[in-house]
Formats: sequence, structure tokens, C-alpha cells
Amino acid sequence: MRKLGVVLPSVVLCAISLWGQQGPVHAAPQTARQALTEMLFSKAPGTFLKHLPEATRGTLEQSGTLKTLEQYSLMASQLQTQGKSFETFETGSILLSTEDPKSGQKIEVTVENDALRGDEDDIEVSFQTYKNGQAQRTPFMPRISFGMKMESGIWKLNEVAVTIRLPLADPDFLKGISEAMKGQAAASAAVSGQITPRMDTTIQTAGDDSAVIAAMRSILTAQVTYAATYPAAGFACTLSYLDGFGGAERNEHQAMLIHSGLASGKRYGYIFSISHCAGAPATTFHLTAVPNGTSYGRRAFCADQSNVIRSSTDGNAATCLASGTPVQ
Repeated sequence: MRKLGVVLPSVVLCAISLWGQQGPVHAAPQTARQALTEMLFSKAPGTFLKHLPEATRGTLEQSGTLKTLEQYSLMASQLQTQGKSFETFETGSILLSTEDPKSGQKIEVTVENDALRGDEDDIEVSFQTYKNGQAQRTPFMPRISFGMKMESGIWKLNEVAVTIRLPLADPDFLKGISEAMKGQAAASAAVSGQITPRMDTTIQTAGDDSAVIAAMRSILTAQVTYAATYPAAGFACTLSYLDGFGGAERNEHQAMLIHSGLASGKRYGYIFSISHCAGAPATTFHLTAVPNGTSYGRRAFCADQSNVIRSSTDGNAATCLASGTPVQ
């Protein structure tokens, strides 16, 4: 018994000594999927830039556009501010799930393939929308492949590929187009004397102001229709609300009134934006179109709820709004 009392403490002390020599257990290294999730959805500042390749960051710093990309780090905060539930998953088939309690719409981002090859990993995702718990068939939703590559011990986003499938003979696809066009006609008919809103199919021509003016008119017409269709909201305070991407049913967040390319705010060498729009309902707004950095010497265009398009030769939106000349 005396020997056992001596040996047992010695064994315990030996085990403690060996554990101390090995050091504490370190956390597992970050996976490419975790890095992608952190990059796109973390609320911590600087996480988006952290996962950009060094060559990309260097070029962006020299061009002065680096700060613009820092806004993507706030994506999760913006979604939560808009009252949407938001959740990401580090493992499993679901990468992201977000739901809008007001509209009953839910969007899930599903991992279709995760191909890890040493210091490279290709993560392919798809999108599925739900309305009040029912899956919506949206065959035109894209698939995105994120090419991740290890650089200096950190997973970086090295490549992005987007694939959009358009099944032209699919009954649901044709039905969705038909219903969207009927909805546009019905909404326009509710506004006396207004032109039926159309998808923007104008051919892009460099230096052609007529295309820019036509795009301005498309947005203004869509604004009138939007305000008539959603009187509680008034005018749309963001171009994305006039877009049709994101689901099969139109609502105040996807009114399906203008082409997605125009709703992105960049078209024909111009940057389109809506400002000075607030309230419920919003009764005023400013619409501006200014040349981007590669379109020097072109006019700026502007308008408001009066639907009168004006221009200024200096390419400055403020000048246009203050003293622009009406476009004939």
C-alpha cells in the first residue's frame, strides 16, 4: 500500500510534465469554406480585404478603389439591419440561409461541390428560394464557383465563375416570363397616361447619349409604376428594388420593372443612382447618371419626381441638379 501511494502521484506528475512539454492544443486551421464565409459575411472590418490575393490588393490600392470594396465586409450587418434573419454554416450542405419575415421569402445558398486539391479548393454553390415554406422553381438562378487558393497560410479568393442556365422550353420559365409581362402591363394600366414599362433592351453604344437618356426614361417610368403598385412604399429608393432578380414573384423588393444590368447602376459607361429618397411613403427622389472613370468629356444627366430629364456639360451630378438644361 505504501508503494502504491508513492507510485500513483509519480504517474500523475509525469503525465502533467509530458502535457506541459507538448504545449496546448492549437485550433484547427481555417478551411477554404470558412475563409469564404468570413470574407463575404463577417461583420468585422477588413475581413473582405484579408482574403484578396496580394497582387489584387496592390492593384486596388494604387487605383484608389480599395476603400470601395471594404463595404462588402458590412454585407451581413446590412442584411440584419433590413430585418432579415441571417445564418451561415461552416459544414453541411447549406452555406447560407436568409429569410425576410415580412414577405415570407427565404433564400438558401447550397454547396453543390467542394473540390479540395492541396492548396486549391473550388466551391460551387447554387440558390434556392422559398415562399411561405414552399420551394419556388427558379430555373434561371445562377451557379457560382469560388476558386480559393492558399497564399501565405491564408485562403484567398483567386477566381469567380458564374453560370446561368436558361431553359427556354421549361414551362415554369415561360410561365414566369408571361406573368411578369402581364404584371407590368396591369401595373402600367393603373397609371393614367404612362408608358408601359419594358425591360431595357437598348444596344450599348459607347458615347451615345441617346441610350443613356432612354435608360433614364425607363427608370422614371418604372418609378411611377412602382409608386402606384406599392403606395405604402412610394418611390423606390434603390435601383435594386426595381429589378427582377431573386425569385419568381414580384414584390416591393423585386418589382421586375427594369433590366438587371440597368438595376446594377452601371450601364453605357455611366453610373446611375437614386438619392434624396426617404420616408414611408417616399414622395421625392433624385435620379442621376454620371460618366464613369473611362468616359471623360460626356454630359451628366439628372431628374426627379417631375420626370423632367436635364443635363450638364461638365459631367457633374450636382451641377445638373442645380442648373441643368432640360433634354429635348
